[in-house]
Amino acid sequence: MSENVVHLHKATDPPTVDTAPTVLTVVPDAPPARPVPLWVRSGRVIRSGIRHESTRATVRAAARHSLYTFNGGRIVARRAWDGRTGSRYERMIRAAEAAGNLEAAEEWEERLQRFRAARHHRRMDLLHSPVDAAKGVAVGAGMSIGALVALGVVMAINTGHASDVVTPLSATVDFIALLIRIVQIVWGPALSIGPFLALLALWSVGRKQHAAPAWALPANVRNSEGEPITPSIVVKALRDLGVPALARAIKEMGDAGASMLGPIRIAGCGVEVDVTLPSGVATNEVQAKRRKLAENLTRHEHEVFITIPQAARTVRLWVADSGALDEPIGPSPLVTDDTMTADYTKGKAPWGQDLRGDAAALSLYQRHLLITGLSNQGKTVALRSLALWLSLDKSVQFLMGDLKGAGDWNMFDGLADTLIQGPTDEHVIQVTEMVEGAVTEMNRRLQAPPGTVFPPLIVLVDEAQVAFMCPAKGTGKDKRPYGGAKADSRYFMAVRKIHNQGRAVNVLMWQGTQDPTNENLPKLVREGAHTRASLALGTESQARMALGDKAVDGGAAPNLLRPGLDRGTLVVASDGISIPAGQSSITVRTHYIDDDAATAITDRAKALRDGVTTLHAIDRSAEHDPLADIAAVIGDAPRVRTKDVLARLATRNADAYGDWSFLDLKRVLDDADASPYKSDGVMCVARDRVARALANRDGDGSASAE
Repeated sequence: MSENVVHLHKATDPPTVDTAPTVLTVVPDAPPARPVPLWVRSGRVIRSGIRHESTRATVRAAARHSLYTFNGGRIVARRAWDGRTGSRYERMIRAAEAAGNLEAAEEWEERLQRFRAARHHRRMDLLHSPVDAAKGVAVGAGMSIGALVALGVVMAINTGHASDVVTPLSATVDFIALLIRIVQIVWGPALSIGPFLALLALWSVGRKQHAAPAWALPANVRNSEGEPITPSIVVKALRDLGVPALARAIKEMGDAGASMLGPIRIAGCGVEVDVTLPSGVATNEVQAKRRKLAENLTRHEHEVFITIPQAARTVRLWVADSGALDEPIGPSPLVTDDTMTADYTKGKAPWGQDLRGDAAALSLYQRHLLITGLSNQGKTVALRSLALWLSLDKSVQFLMGDLKGAGDWNMFDGLADTLIQGPTDEHVIQVTEMVEGAVTEMNRRLQAPPGTVFPPLIVLVDEAQVAFMCPAKGTGKDKRPYGGAKADSRYFMAVRKIHNQGRAVNVLMWQGTQDPTNENLPKLVREGAHTRASLALGTESQARMALGDKAVDGGAAPNLLRPGLDRGTLVVASDGISIPAGQSSITVRTHYIDDDAATAITDRAKALRDGVTTLHAIDRSAEHDPLADIAAVIGDAPRVRTKDVLARLATRNADAYGDWSFLDLKRVLDDADASPYKSDGVMCVARDRVARALANRDGDGSASAE
């Protein structure tokens, strides 16, 4: 018997051709998720609510204002206790003893004895005061009643009514009754409101003193934004500095730790305070913890400067207002004052501002100069601003070498006698020979008759480290290297010679270098500068190279300046700038003078002069034409003094003209029929005469050739 299979569902998939057996995998359904217990959900909600910022702000506010009231009461009680007892004097005595100031301790002890004597006298007076008070009340009452009765008698005589005798007395009684009724009405509310007013007063005291934990204070107070520097803040910062002897001494002083502090004075964009350290604490222990002290004062490290004044065992703290040092200073007076001139001998260059906000001016008279720092910190601008000011003195001559060659000194073309710009070895050779020409001029001046006055000659080399690191050597018989820091280095020895003797005859060496090391800034060269200034540096050892051990030991720290952020800020060690007594250096924020403003200043300087033909290379050829060279150094000026002509010739070609005297110059000019002449009592060489002599000579040469 056959079975018929009836399919109830129509097959939708086409039949497969594959006859292989099919393996079916049965995946069981995932079990349903377990429900989260109610207590877990509730805990999450509670935790989220507790962590919410609004909840935290509410808790902080409640704790803050409660503690303001509580601690305000403690402060008032402490003040009352201090006023009624001698505890204040005892704390001051302990503070003076801890600081080692026995004289102050004796003075406070005398004050304590006087206070105790006066208190004893007041207490003895209290024994007699009840009787005296009773007598005073009785006498006062009798006199008052008598005066009222006498007034009533006068009124009765005037009105003719005998009853007016008691009218003043009865009016007084009614007035007293009115006062009693007023007190009865006010007394109840006063008893209710009085405690709230007292709590409000205590809250106000606690709020002014921020008498609450730091976590409960408002955000701006917790972050110390705008927090003023007060004696208590300074003492607390010193106590938490991590110097055990200092912390122990302040703890023994109690609340009188402020006795270590001098007055807090406003100083520019910050405040200044002198701290007399207790016995057993050295000043260098505080200097070494500048970062921690700054953070304790809620400032950044660059906003706190520690220097050593004249007083023994004392450090001077200068604390800037938050963010004040990140604000630029105003423009240079050289830019804003078109009438400004310079005086090399008596004047001072307006360089910038010190940290107190006062103008910082530098005397350049007979002082060799060295400015160093990391790259791109404003060295060239700081050095150039001094040269710009000095260019406004028309008697000053410049020999300039820029071994970077970026055009930072282009504006001195037509102002400097020599301007060499470029970073190659050939430029180093040119600059070296320029400095050697200045040495020749220095020797000529040194051999002049006593009393001879010479114009200032500034030999300026920017990026001088390139010269010291130059590997080039001389050719021919002279194989000496141009660079290096040994006695055979031509550049090194030329600089040393100017440092040794140039100041006496107004030949001065200015150098700008970057990232100093013993190789690119030799010890003898850096110590030969009278004015040493440094921008931001990387290490303390570099700071010592730049400024010297004395300045760094006295608190100078250019290595703590912020590269990039403190661009143009210099630490200066020099007797040519006003430095507070007892300090060995000063920090100056220099004015920024851009290229356009610098060009405008040099245009004013050129207008003050007769005209200068700037040499862009040193002529080292053996062949030379004295008359043509004289015409070249005269330039466009109608006349030039003979001694200036000699100086320019020596700079142009030291080998040929370094030993020339006035007689040599006169001989050449006389032979060419262009003799020097006197103008205003000074021997001069006329441009027209020299030009005519050259033209006649060239004309004669052409005719003979024909």
